[in-house]
Formats: sequence, structure tokens, C-alpha cells
Amino acid sequence: MNKNVLYSASPLLTSKTPVWRSQVIVGGIAAAFVGLGIRAAYIQVYANAFFQRQGEVRFARTLELPANRGRILDRNGLILASSVPASSIWAIPEDVDASASQLAELAKLLEMPLADLKKKLGNEDKTFVWVKRQVDEPVAQKIHALGIKGVYQRREYKRKYPEGETIAHIVGFTNVEDHGQEGVELTFNKDLAGKAGSRRVIKDRLGRVVEGVGEQVPPVEGKDIQLSVDSKVQFFAYQKLRDAVLANKAKAGSVVVIDSITGEVLALANYPSYVPDKRHNLTGEQLRNRAVTDTFEPGSTMKPITVAMALEAGRVKPQTVIDTSPGRFSLGGFTISDTHNYGVLTVEGVIQKSSNVGAIKISQKMTPHETWDTYVALGYGQKPKIQFPGAVSGRLRPWKTWRPVEQATMSYGYGLSASLFQMAHSYTSFAHDGQIIPVTMLKSSEPAVGTQVFSAENARAVRRMLQMAAAPGGTGQLAQTVGYSVGGKSGTAHKQVGKGYASNKYRAWFTGMAPIESPRIIVGVMIDEPSNGKYYGGLVAAPVFSEVVQQTLRMMNVQPDVSVKPQIVTQTVEESF
Repeated sequence: MNKNVLYSASPLLTSKTPVWRSQVIVGGIAAAFVGLGIRAAYIQVYANAFFQRQGEVRFARTLELPANRGRILDRNGLILASSVPASSIWAIPEDVDASASQLAELAKLLEMPLADLKKKLGNEDKTFVWVKRQVDEPVAQKIHALGIKGVYQRREYKRKYPEGETIAHIVGFTNVEDHGQEGVELTFNKDLAGKAGSRRVIKDRLGRVVEGVGEQVPPVEGKDIQLSVDSKVQFFAYQKLRDAVLANKAKAGSVVVIDSITGEVLALANYPSYVPDKRHNLTGEQLRNRAVTDTFEPGSTMKPITVAMALEAGRVKPQTVIDTSPGRFSLGGFTISDTHNYGVLTVEGVIQKSSNVGAIKISQKMTPHETWDTYVALGYGQKPKIQFPGAVSGRLRPWKTWRPVEQATMSYGYGLSASLFQMAHSYTSFAHDGQIIPVTMLKSSEPAVGTQVFSAENARAVRRMLQMAAAPGGTGQLAQTVGYSVGGKSGTAHKQVGKGYASNKYRAWFTGMAPIESPRIIVGVMIDEPSNGKYYGGLVAAPVFSEVVQQTLRMMNVQPDVSVKPQIVTQTVEESF
């Protein structure tokens, strides 16, 4: 301190401070403390709940406890779809600290380009990014071993489909969030998914759980769904269908197998197909469940229905004579022809030879209203009542709008449309003694109770005609099989292109049942655009029917009812269409 400085000589220091200024300062300080006290009291007492909520918003999280999705089983308990643990990889980009070699190894494990990985981890403005969802456990363990800072894992479940492409169009698949997208996974999604539980926790900025708060709500596990499908029948049907499509250089194909006693769907296969849990580069051609979503003009497979309705109305009998000469029939400016002039045929012969002219003359004995009523009773023009997504109704216009030529063409399968599934379903009326029975995708051990459309006597009469059509002299000879009597009807239809028909594109059908006296199964086969020199349903679709019938009945332990081998006179089968 400088002793020579006189502080009392400074005007600033010698000036007197007003008393009110000190009072104001002291009062201001006191008021500030009072305000802070009031604010503290407000926060701690009156607004406590609000500020607690704000804290929870920033740090408290409700964690979903996922329910384990139920399994899909075949009728024998074989697993068709199940969930397995899988880890999803996520990261905080701003925290990621990895060497070039670590990133390269991570990209390799995740099977993704290194550039894509760097792009995901390069956005430091994000605090969360999915790197890859649902990786297999061995891969997840290797990623954890890399020890990359800022890269984390979350436990999830991944759907697996052991039967692969053979069952794809039945089970469908789920998305990455485990929600059903197609097939049974979609139809029964609510039952399979169960109900997620929850857990309230406090997390730090790295997403790590600091402590749990509140009660934990446990998840409700999803229910298992047991289907009517027999995976062995399904596998065999798919194989034979695939072989036929490839051998005939066809565009696609479908097979449906129905238990004619219970109405259970034993198999439903389509080719091309896909692997449900490996859907890379999946196309619409692979995804379509053609058996229920695609409709076509069914061709000659409708002729037994035409005959059945005329029998039921009492207009004809099996031995009623129908003159088909000269193999042509003109109506409304159109001429409809058979492949040959069959001359005089019985009603049975009309089915055996697949005569268009004969079918037309029989249909003319029916009124449009009567015909329409029978079609509707058999499910045509209506969406099938089955637990399956995407099933379509087909096309059947109101009878009042029909012209005479339209009723005529419907008698042999033109002018209306149906799916293969609808066609196979309608044939339950012949197999089940005149009753159209409900079909189901779920396992059932009880005989189905249906609606009577035809009498049992007339249904049996039509079955005999179907047996003749599949025997020597019929159009479906190649449908015969070893040890079992069969009956069925082939069909060949030109494909529609715009408002007309393509001259060189066809769909080949065969629908039938076995054993013929007491049918146990109904099998429908469709081959789309065969292009290897053969296109008739009796040549292309009937052999698939034969193989599927024989193998299915053996798997079902159905006793053979005939001891002779199939008698095939010729393979140059021709049919009218």
C-alpha cells in the first residue's frame, strides 16, 4: 500500500452515498431470494408432476417386450413357420470409432457394400440408425467380438420357414417388424402375433438402462395355428407341378388337393414360387398365389356341371341320345365346333368325348335362370369362403343379361371365369353325393356338412361319366393311376388377349377325384401356356393329376380299389374347347 496517497482527497471516495440506494439494493437482493424461494416451492410442490413428466420424456422410456410369434404347423405337427432369436444392429453415428479394417470386416459380416455402411455411419447429426435388422446369431456374435465403439445390438425375433418354396404361397411371410404380409401369416396375424408387454425404464444418452421404474407388463405369447395342409402331400404336389411346367415349357401352374370328406385343403401349390425368408429380387410372378387369385375360362371342365344340372332338372338321363352331327352348331351368328363329328352320343358319351355341340344341346334344355342358380350354388361368381387372403370371385354375369349364345358357350366353359380353387371346390358336389361342402385351411377331423345341390343318385351318375372320361376312349386317359379308380374332366381354353383370344396360347386343366366309388380326394391341376408341342388338358395336366392322386392316397393309407394297371390306348388325346 502506498502511504503517500491520501484517499480522503478523492472526490469519488469522499462523496456520500444516498441511504435510499442502499435500501434499494438490499431490497432487490431480498426480493430475488423471495422469488427464488417461491419458484422453488412452485417447482417442488405445485408443479412437481409437470416437471417429473418432462424429466421422464427426456430420460424415461417404455420398452416393448415383444411376444414370441406363434408357430404355423401342418396337420401332423410339422413346423412350417417359427420364430428364432435374432439380433438387430444399430449405431450412434457420432460415437462410432472404428478402424478401416474393422469397418471392412463389419460390412463383410453384414453382407453389404462398404460404401453403404459408411454412408449409414457417416451422418453424425443422427443419434440413432439401424445398420441391419435381424442378423443370425453367429453373425451377431462375430460383430460383438469386433468391439466397435458406438455400434450396438438389440434382441429381436426372425421368422424361419423350413419347407421353403414348396409351402410359400400357403404360409406367406412377415415383414421386418414381424407383421404378417401374405398367406396364413396375414390371415391369422392377430392370433399369431400375441400381445406385446412393456417395461418402464430410465435410460442414459447411450440407450443403456439405468434403472427400472413402475410395474412390468409381461407379453402374451402368440398362438400356434395348425393347418389342414399335409406337408408331404404339398411337397410332392409342388415337385410334380414344377416338373410339368418345365417339361412343357409353360409359363406357370397350380395344383389344389381337397379332402372330399372333411373339406380340408391338403395341398395348394404354385410354380414359380419363392423362399419366404429369402425374398431378394422377388417378382410378382413368383408372389402370386395363382390357385386362388387368377381366374380363367375353365373350358370343358364345366361340361359335367352342365350335365348334372340337366339331370337334376329331369330334362335328360345318362342314356338320353344327343345328336351332335355334323360336329358343328350355329347360334346367333356364331358357329361352334367339335374336333370331330361324333354323330349320335348318349349324355354319358358327351362327357366322355367332350363334345361342345352335345353340351350346348343339353344346356338349351335349361333356362338361363336355372343355369345361373346352379352356378351360384356351386360357388361361381362369389368369393370363396376360406381363411386365405386374395381369393377372388371370378366372373358370372346376371342371367337376365345373357344372350342365347352366351348360355351356350358357358355350357362348355366360355363366357364365365373361375379360379382353380373354385373349380376344385365345385367338384365336391360330385364327390360328396351332391353336397357342396365348405372348405377350410385349418385342421378338422369332422366330416363336412354341406348344401345339397344335386341328388346323391345324380352325383353318382356324373362320377361314372367322369370315370368314362378318364378311361380308354375318353379325353383324360393319362389321368389313370395304379391301384386306384379315378374320374375327372380335362379342359383346354384359349387365353384371352384384350377383347379376343390368342390363337396359340392356352390354359390346360384337369379336375377330378379318386377313388371313384367313394371319393376321398379332389385334385385340380392347371398349366398356363404350355408351349412344347402339347397343350390339351388331357395331355399336359392329366399326368400331374395321376401322380398326385396316387401318392396322396398312399400317404393317406387309402386301400387300393382296383388291381389292374392303367389302360392307355393312345396319348394323342384331343378334346373340344
